[in-house]
Amino acid sequence: MTNTTIAEAIRDDRMSGIVWLYTNYHCNLACSYCLTSSAPKVDPRLLERDQVLATVAEARDLGFREVGITGGEPFLLPWLPEVIAEAAQILPMTVLSNGTLFTPRLVEKLAPLADLPVRIQISLDRADAIENDEMRGPENHRKVMEAIPRLVEAGIKVRIATTLELDEIGDPDLAERERLCSLHRQFGITDDDHVIRPIVARGRAVEGGMGTVATQDDLAAELTLTADGAFWNPFAPTVTGERVDTDLLLTRTTRPLATPASAMLRIVEGRPPGHDATLGIR
Repeated sequence: MTNTTIAEAIRDDRMSGIVWLYTNYHCNLACSYCLTSSAPKVDPRLLERDQVLATVAEARDLGFREVGITGGEPFLLPWLPEVIAEAAQILPMTVLSNGTLFTPRLVEKLAPLADLPVRIQISLDRADAIENDEMRGPENHRKVMEAIPRLVEAGIKVRIATTLELDEIGDPDLAERERLCSLHRQFGITDDDHVIRPIVARGRAVEGGMGTVATQDDLAAELTLTADGAFWNPFAPTVTGERVDTDLLLTRTTRPLATPASAMLRIVEGRPPGHDATLGIR
Protein backbone atom coordinates (compact mmCIF):
# COMPACT_ATOMS: atom_id res chain seq x y z
CA MET A 1 0.00 0.00 0.00
CA THR A 2 1.14 3.55 -0.69
CA ASN A 3 1.11 6.32 1.88
CA THR A 4 0.05 8.98 -0.64
CA THR A 5 -2.98 9.22 -2.88
CA ILE A 6 -2.53 9.72 -6.59
CA ALA A 7 -4.16 13.15 -6.35
CA GLU A 8 -1.71 14.17 -3.60
CA ALA A 9 1.28 12.98 -5.65
CA ILE A 10 0.07 15.06 -8.60
CA ARG A 11 -0.53 18.07 -6.35
CA ASP A 12 3.01 17.75 -4.96
CA ASP A 13 4.54 17.31 -8.46
CA ARG A 14 5.76 13.80 -7.73
CA MET A 15 3.66 12.59 -10.67
CA SER A 16 2.61 14.54 -13.71
CA GLY A 17 -1.01 15.64 -13.91
CA ILE A 18 -1.29 14.47 -17.52
CA VAL A 19 -2.24 10.99 -18.77
CA TRP A 20 -1.11 10.16 -22.31
CA LEU A 21 -3.07 7.85 -24.61
CA TYR A 22 -1.51 6.23 -27.68
CA THR A 23 -4.69 5.93 -29.71
CA ASN A 24 -2.82 4.25 -32.57
CA TYR A 25 0.61 3.46 -33.96
CA HIS A 26 0.06 3.74 -37.73
CA CYS A 27 0.84 6.96 -39.57
CA ASN A 28 0.77 8.44 -43.06
CA LEU A 29 4.45 9.44 -42.60
CA ALA A 30 7.60 7.51 -41.66
CA CYS A 31 9.77 10.13 -39.92
CA SER A 32 13.48 9.35 -39.64
CA TYR A 33 13.53 9.55 -35.82
CA CYS A 34 10.05 8.23 -35.03
CA LEU A 35 9.80 6.73 -31.54
CA THR A 36 7.14 4.24 -32.58
CA SER A 37 8.63 3.34 -35.99
CA SER A 38 5.27 4.40 -37.37
CA ALA A 39 4.40 4.16 -41.06
CA PRO A 40 1.29 3.59 -43.19
CA LYS A 41 1.26 -0.21 -42.97
CA VAL A 42 2.43 -0.92 -39.41
CA ASP A 43 0.22 -2.65 -36.85
CA PRO A 44 -2.21 0.11 -35.71
CA ARG A 45 -2.37 -1.14 -32.07
CA LEU A 46 -5.59 0.79 -31.52
CA LEU A 47 -7.26 2.10 -28.41
CA GLU A 48 -10.99 2.06 -29.11
CA ARG A 49 -13.06 5.21 -28.71
CA ASP A 50 -15.04 3.90 -25.73
CA GLN A 51 -11.81 3.05 -23.92
CA VAL A 52 -10.48 6.56 -24.56
CA LEU A 53 -13.58 8.20 -23.10
CA ALA A 54 -13.73 5.85 -20.11
CA THR A 55 -10.05 6.48 -19.33
CA VAL A 56 -10.53 10.26 -19.44
CA ALA A 57 -13.35 9.97 -16.90
CA GLU A 58 -11.24 7.72 -14.67
CA ALA A 59 -8.32 10.15 -14.91
CA ARG A 60 -10.49 13.01 -13.69
CA ASP A 61 -11.75 10.95 -10.76
CA LEU A 62 -8.19 10.04 -9.71
CA GLY A 63 -7.05 13.65 -9.70
CA PHE A 64 -5.33 13.97 -13.08
CA ARG A 65 -5.65 17.39 -14.68
CA GLU A 66 -5.15 16.81 -18.41
CA VAL A 67 -5.15 14.12 -21.09
CA GLY A 68 -2.79 13.92 -24.07
CA ILE A 69 -3.54 12.07 -27.30
CA THR A 70 -0.66 10.82 -29.42
CA GLY A 71 0.29 8.09 -31.90
CA GLY A 72 1.06 7.31 -34.75
CA GLU A 73 -1.06 9.96 -36.35
CA PRO A 74 -4.25 10.23 -34.27
CA PHE A 75 -6.22 12.07 -36.94
CA LEU A 76 -6.21 8.95 -39.11
CA LEU A 77 -9.01 7.78 -36.79
CA PRO A 78 -12.34 9.01 -38.17
CA TRP A 79 -13.96 9.19 -34.74
CA LEU A 80 -11.27 11.35 -33.18
CA PRO A 81 -12.84 14.84 -33.61
CA GLU A 82 -16.04 13.76 -31.88
CA VAL A 83 -14.17 12.00 -29.07
CA ILE A 84 -11.89 15.00 -28.44
CA ALA A 85 -14.93 17.26 -28.16
CA GLU A 86 -16.61 14.91 -25.70
CA ALA A 87 -13.45 14.22 -23.67
CA ALA A 88 -12.56 17.92 -23.42
CA GLN A 89 -15.74 18.47 -21.44
CA ILE A 90 -14.21 16.17 -18.82
CA LEU A 91 -10.54 17.27 -18.85
CA PRO A 92 -8.40 19.63 -20.96
CA MET A 93 -6.86 17.90 -23.98
CA THR A 94 -3.57 18.13 -25.89
CA VAL A 95 -3.51 16.28 -29.22
CA LEU A 96 -0.26 15.65 -31.10
CA SER A 97 -0.26 15.59 -34.90
CA ASN A 98 2.09 15.71 -37.87
CA GLY A 99 -0.15 18.41 -39.35
CA THR A 100 -0.68 16.85 -42.77
CA LEU A 101 -4.37 15.90 -42.59
CA PHE A 102 -6.04 19.21 -41.74
CA THR A 103 -8.03 19.71 -44.90
CA PRO A 104 -10.81 22.33 -44.85
CA ARG A 105 -13.28 19.48 -44.38
CA LEU A 106 -11.49 18.11 -41.29
CA VAL A 107 -11.06 21.58 -39.79
CA GLU A 108 -14.80 22.09 -40.18
CA LYS A 109 -15.37 18.93 -38.13
CA LEU A 110 -13.01 20.30 -35.49
CA ALA A 111 -14.85 23.63 -35.21
CA PRO A 112 -16.52 22.73 -31.86
CA LEU A 113 -13.06 22.53 -30.27
CA ALA A 114 -12.72 26.31 -30.47
CA ASP A 115 -14.92 26.65 -27.40
CA LEU A 116 -13.21 23.86 -25.45
CA PRO A 117 -9.90 23.46 -23.55
CA VAL A 118 -8.12 21.75 -26.45
CA ARG A 119 -4.78 22.44 -28.10
CA ILE A 120 -3.34 20.69 -31.11
CA GLN A 121 0.44 20.29 -31.10
CA ILE A 122 1.87 20.20 -34.62
CA SER A 123 5.38 19.07 -35.50
CA LEU A 124 7.62 21.46 -37.44
CA ASP A 125 11.36 20.74 -37.32
CA ARG A 126 12.93 23.17 -39.77
CA ALA A 127 12.03 26.50 -41.33
CA ASP A 128 13.35 25.29 -44.69
CA ALA A 129 10.96 22.93 -46.45
CA ILE A 130 13.66 20.71 -47.96
CA GLU A 131 15.48 20.20 -44.65
CA ASN A 132 12.21 19.61 -42.79
CA ASP A 133 10.92 17.10 -45.31
CA GLU A 134 14.19 15.15 -45.31
CA MET A 135 13.40 14.25 -41.69
CA ARG A 136 9.63 13.97 -41.85
CA GLY A 137 8.52 13.16 -45.39
CA PRO A 138 7.57 14.74 -48.73
CA GLU A 139 5.23 17.74 -48.63
CA ASN A 140 5.14 17.76 -44.82
CA HIS A 141 6.29 21.37 -44.54
CA ARG A 142 3.82 22.66 -47.13
CA LYS A 143 0.90 20.87 -45.55
CA VAL A 144 1.81 22.14 -42.07
CA MET A 145 2.05 25.70 -43.39
CA GLU A 146 -1.45 25.30 -44.81
CA ALA A 147 -2.86 23.60 -41.71
CA ILE A 148 -1.74 26.07 -39.06
CA PRO A 149 -3.66 29.12 -40.36
CA ARG A 150 -6.76 26.99 -40.99
CA LEU A 151 -6.78 25.84 -37.38
CA VAL A 152 -5.97 29.29 -35.99
CA GLU A 153 -8.69 30.93 -38.09
CA ALA A 154 -11.14 28.34 -36.76
CA GLY A 155 -10.27 29.48 -33.23
CA ILE A 156 -8.44 26.25 -32.29
CA LYS A 157 -5.37 26.65 -30.09
CA VAL A 158 -2.17 25.46 -31.80
CA ARG A 159 1.21 24.62 -30.31
CA ILE A 160 4.36 23.92 -32.37
CA ALA A 161 6.85 21.17 -31.50
CA THR A 162 10.38 21.13 -32.92
CA THR A 163 12.52 18.01 -32.49
CA LEU A 164 16.31 18.34 -32.72
CA GLU A 165 19.45 16.49 -31.76
CA LEU A 166 20.45 17.36 -28.19
CA ASP A 167 23.65 19.11 -29.26
CA GLU A 168 21.57 21.36 -31.51
CA ILE A 169 19.45 22.32 -28.50
CA GLY A 170 22.43 22.84 -26.21
CA ASP A 171 24.31 24.88 -28.80
CA PRO A 172 21.46 26.15 -30.94
CA ASP A 173 21.65 27.78 -34.32
CA LEU A 174 20.00 30.98 -33.16
CA ALA A 175 19.34 32.14 -36.71
CA GLU A 176 17.53 28.87 -37.53
CA ARG A 177 15.50 29.08 -34.33
CA GLU A 178 14.52 32.65 -35.17
CA ARG A 179 13.40 31.54 -38.65
CA LEU A 180 11.18 28.91 -37.05
CA CYS A 181 9.79 31.38 -34.55
CA SER A 182 9.10 33.88 -37.32
CA LEU A 183 6.97 31.25 -39.04
CA HIS A 184 4.77 30.51 -36.05
CA ARG A 185 4.58 34.13 -34.91
CA GLN A 186 3.08 35.14 -38.23
CA PHE A 187 0.15 32.89 -37.39
CA GLY A 188 -0.25 34.39 -33.92
CA ILE A 189 1.43 31.48 -32.10
CA THR A 190 3.62 32.80 -29.29
CA ASP A 191 7.08 31.58 -28.29
CA ASP A 192 5.51 30.05 -25.17
CA ASP A 193 3.63 27.68 -27.48
CA HIS A 194 6.81 26.58 -29.29
CA VAL A 195 8.26 23.43 -27.70
CA ILE A 196 11.82 22.37 -28.56
CA ARG A 197 12.72 18.82 -27.53
CA PRO A 198 15.55 16.36 -28.21
CA ILE A 199 15.54 13.31 -30.44
CA VAL A 200 15.60 10.29 -28.11
CA ALA A 201 17.50 7.15 -29.09
CA ARG A 202 14.50 4.86 -29.24
CA GLY A 203 12.46 3.46 -32.10
CA ARG A 204 13.55 4.37 -35.63
CA ALA A 205 16.11 6.89 -34.35
CA VAL A 206 18.28 3.96 -33.19
CA GLU A 207 18.38 2.55 -36.72
CA GLY A 208 19.58 5.92 -38.00
CA GLY A 209 22.18 6.38 -35.27
CA MET A 210 20.38 9.43 -33.91
CA GLY A 211 19.27 10.64 -30.54
CA THR A 212 20.18 10.81 -26.88
CA VAL A 213 19.86 7.77 -24.62
CA ALA A 214 17.12 8.38 -22.06
CA THR A 215 16.64 6.27 -18.94
CA GLN A 216 13.67 6.31 -16.59
CA ASP A 217 15.43 8.96 -14.51
CA ASP A 218 15.64 11.21 -17.58
CA LEU A 219 11.91 11.08 -18.28
CA ALA A 220 9.12 12.62 -16.24
CA ALA A 221 6.56 10.38 -14.53
CA GLU A 222 3.80 10.87 -17.13
CA LEU A 223 1.46 7.89 -17.12
CA THR A 224 1.06 6.60 -20.68
CA LEU A 225 -1.45 4.02 -21.94
CA THR A 226 -1.29 1.96 -25.12
CA ALA A 227 -2.95 -1.17 -26.46
CA ASP A 228 0.04 -3.08 -25.02
CA GLY A 229 -0.05 -1.74 -21.47
CA ALA A 230 0.82 1.25 -19.28
CA PHE A 231 4.23 2.92 -19.49
CA TRP A 232 6.33 5.42 -17.57
CA ASN A 233 6.28 8.24 -20.14
CA PRO A 234 5.15 8.90 -23.73
CA PHE A 235 8.76 8.34 -24.82
CA ALA A 236 8.61 4.82 -23.32
CA PRO A 237 6.27 2.60 -25.44
CA THR A 238 8.59 2.74 -28.43
CA VAL A 239 8.89 0.16 -31.19
CA THR A 240 12.13 -1.47 -32.29
CA GLY A 241 12.10 -4.12 -34.99
CA GLU A 242 8.27 -4.22 -34.99
CA ARG A 243 8.21 -5.09 -31.26
CA VAL A 244 7.15 -2.76 -28.45
CA ASP A 245 9.96 -1.99 -26.01
CA THR A 246 9.02 -3.01 -22.47
CA ASP A 247 11.95 -1.69 -20.44
CA LEU A 248 9.76 1.17 -19.17
CA LEU A 249 6.54 -0.85 -18.90
CA LEU A 250 4.60 -0.31 -15.66
CA THR A 251 1.80 -2.86 -16.03
CA ARG A 252 0.07 -4.80 -18.77
CA THR A 253 -3.19 -3.80 -17.09
CA THR A 254 -4.63 -0.44 -18.14
CA ARG A 255 -8.14 -0.68 -16.66
CA PRO A 256 -9.04 0.40 -14.12
CA LEU A 257 -6.67 3.33 -14.48
CA ALA A 258 -5.97 3.19 -10.75
CA THR A 259 -3.90 0.01 -11.31
CA PRO A 260 -1.11 1.50 -13.45
CA ALA A 261 -1.38 4.85 -11.65
CA SER A 262 -0.75 3.11 -8.34
CA ALA A 263 2.20 1.24 -9.83
CA MET A 264 3.72 4.56 -10.87
CA LEU A 265 2.97 6.04 -7.47
CA ARG A 266 4.91 3.27 -5.73
CA ILE A 267 7.97 4.15 -7.80
CA VAL A 268 7.83 7.91 -7.24
CA GLU A 269 7.27 7.43 -3.51
CA GLY A 270 10.58 5.61 -3.36
CA ARG A 271 12.46 8.50 -4.92
CA PRO A 272 14.28 11.11 -2.82
CA PRO A 273 12.59 14.51 -2.39
CA GLY A 274 13.31 16.90 -5.23
CA HIS A 275 14.07 14.12 -7.72
CA ASP A 276 13.00 15.08 -11.23
CA ALA A 277 13.60 14.19 -14.85
CA THR A 278 16.89 15.53 -16.20
CA LEU A 279 15.86 16.02 -19.82
CA GLY A 280 12.63 17.84 -19.05
CA ILE A 281 11.00 16.69 -22.28
CA ARG A 282 7.49 17.93 -23.02
